[in-house]
Amino acid sequence: MTAREAVFPADRHALYAAHGYSAAIRSGDLLFVSGQVGSRPDGSPEPEFAAQVRLAFANLKAVLAAAGCTFDDIVDVTTFHTDPERQFDAIMAVKAEVFPQPPYPNWTAVGVTWLAGFDFEIKAVARIPGTA
Repeated sequence: MTAREAVFPADRHALYAAHGYSAAIRSGDLLFVSGQVGSRPDGSPEPEFAAQVRLAFANLKAVLAAAGCTFDDIVDVTTFHTDPERQFDAIMAVKAEVFPQPPYPNWTAVGVTWLAGFDFEIKAVARIPGTA
């Protein structure tokens, strides 16, 4: 069985410790990134929605970098939205910046009613370069 290794960005945010989870788990050549939200370093949500989405992607980027990955290594994404219809344009604008050209990762978007004070969350699976 492949060993699991916890991965954290250099500036771990307060939510990991407060809720007892790892930013990501490396297993073989795959990186499973926990849901990233638009949290400030103290764990509080960024209040403006578009800024919250950008911060969630920035937090995702930091976790990927801690494992030697970039957005280009992502193969699967799941996002969670508290108001998908109203939030769609803001999310798509950031998505277009992060993934400007094909091949795009798989993407599943899920509408939810609660994200612990946040309005957007993104989790991902990435292939770690140079491990195959």
